[in-house]
Order: sequence, then C-alpha cells, then structure tokens
Amino acid sequence: MRTKTFAAAALLAASALTLTACGSGGDGGSPVSVVSEESGSAKAGTVLDKPFEKPDLVLTDTHGKKYDLRKETAGRPTLIYFGYTHCPDVCPLTMNNIAVAKKQLPRAEQDRLQVVFVTTDPGRDTPAELGKWLNGIDSQFVGLTGDFATIQAGARTLGISIEPTTKDKNGKLVSVHGTQVFAFSPKTDRGYLYYGEDTTVDDYIKDLPKIVKGENP
Repeated sequence: MRTKTFAAAALLAASALTLTACGSGGDGGSPVSVVSEESGSAKAGTVLDKPFEKPDLVLTDTHGKKYDLRKETAGRPTLIYFGYTHCPDVCPLTMNNIAVAKKQLPRAEQDRLQVVFVTTDPGRDTPAELGKWLNGIDSQFVGLTGDFATIQAGARTLGISIEPTTKDKNGKLVSVHGTQVFAFSPKTDRGYLYYGEDTTVDDYIKDLPKIVKGENP
C-alpha cells in the first residue's frame, strides 16, 4: 500500500478530477490528474485515514431485480468499481485482474467476496448486457444499472466523478469516469482502501486475502 494515508475529504477533492475517457483514444486515455502518492512504494493500495461510507444505492441487477447495495453487501468484503461494458481498455482490464486474483482465494473466500460493477453508461448497459459481459469475466460478479443521476450521486460519495455518455471527436460514444476500485471491510462496511487503474493482478493476489478478512494490506 502507499505509505502515506489520505483523509477522505482530500481524496474527494483530488479524485473528482481523476477521470479516464475510456475508449476515446489519444490523450483522453490518461487521467486528468493523479492523487498524490509516495514514490517507490512496492504496493498498490492506498489506505485512507478516514473511511468512506458505502454508497446508499438501490439499483437494478443483471436479473432485472432491485438490488440494495448496502443491504446485499452488509458484513461481506466488497470491491466496488464504476465503469461500462463498451469500454475497450481500463474497465475490462480492471475487472479481469480482479477475477484472476479472486480465483487464487480458497473457494469459501471467493464466495464471500462481493465484486460490484456499477455501470456509468446505463443507456446502453441494460441488465441483460451487463449480465452477458460480466459472465464472460466472473459469473459471481454483481452488475448494477439504473438512473444515471442516481449512479452519479452514489459515485460522488466516494469521490468518483462520472459524466454522461457523449460522442468524442470521431463520433464514438465514450463514458468518462474515475477508475478507482474501493475495498470495503466486512467488519465495519466502510471503505478504508482504494486502488488505481495501474493495479496489477499480482497486487490484487497479495491484497485480497487480507481484504476478505477485514484487514488492511
């Protein structure tokens, strides 16, 4: 993990500017700004000195049923990511890295871990579309869609900014969003830890066993 911790309020201000235009190509593929970090750190996770509350979101899952995020993940280790299925780069890489690392856990711990993917492009990401995409990565992953304003407000509580899907200069639809993965403790249901888009499979393999137990890596 980064050896420096960040107050939640400071992260909120900084990460609101950390956006990636997935699929837009060119300079849009890089974050606008990067949250401060310690150089030379061998670990990827950043521990917050003040935790985030889990977003109070009630959305629709891939089966078309209502899904209360806080209720359904209460008391379980949970990773939350905001992205979209048409993203050609950061989103599938992030989810696949987590999926590969998750499979290294004992089966009981795999079953406990909740990985929740909340779409930032609900206009295209229907429950069926989300389900098809996530089943190709890990059938246990939870996909959520719903009203964009609701999703945007939920992401904002974690300091993650997302913008409505628009066309880039080439006429391609893109969804601009923050790329952090937040880890929530099964002990408190609060988020003490987040990961950036440069987090590798090996990073997750090292950290997931502790996350599942409610410990900071």
